[in-house]
Amino acid sequence: MSFDLSKTPTLEAVATQDEHALAADLHKRVDEAVAAAEARKDVVAACAAQRNLEERLARLRRAERAISAYAKESRDQIAASEHAALEAVVESACAEKKIDFRKLEALAGLEHQNRIAARAIEHVVEHRIPLAHMASLRAESHALMTRARAIDEIARERAEKVLGVLRDAVSEEMVLPVDLSKGVAGALVAHAAGLKRCAVQISETVDEMERAYQKRSGGRK
Repeated sequence: MSFDLSKTPTLEAVATQDEHALAADLHKRVDEAVAAAEARKDVVAACAAQRNLEERLARLRRAERAISAYAKESRDQIAASEHAALEAVVESACAEKKIDFRKLEALAGLEHQNRIAARAIEHVVEHRIPLAHMASLRAESHALMTRARAIDEIARERAEKVLGVLRDAVSEEMVLPVDLSKGVAGALVAHAAGLKRCAVQISETVDEMERAYQKRSGGRK
């Protein structure tokens, strides 16, 4: 290695001069570190909580579709039953018999069920789904932030390890600036920062959703 310190006082040491191999190895080590972070208990727990709330939201959406399908079928049944009930009343009166209201009673039961179904749809669409959606997004934001903190911790541990290895060189040179931004630790910090930005954006989105929900419903659940 030949260099002129008067012209290039800043030196850069790399594991290999092969840029492609260097980039591939860097990418591999970052992936390994991220995988290690995501295996930590707090990250696993946060991700599990997020999945549970996402599944709850999915169940509510399926329930809304099922009730809506029932309501549509019920309306078709009501239309057919109403015609049959009216015909029964007219025919019984024409025959000068006791007027037959039995089919009207069945019709009333169908109409009551349809009203309950409509109220259930309104409740799940206006309250249950929005609340579950916000809870799911909150959990996603928390999981992202938990992952970011774990990755930051691994980056810090790597940086401390590097500085420990360089301690002898520092004691020899007295001051030895080290730029970790281009290495694995720096890549991990950048990755964690991206996760934090996503977490904050999601949290701000949920804040807006909650304000809109409170304004629309007065906080009623």
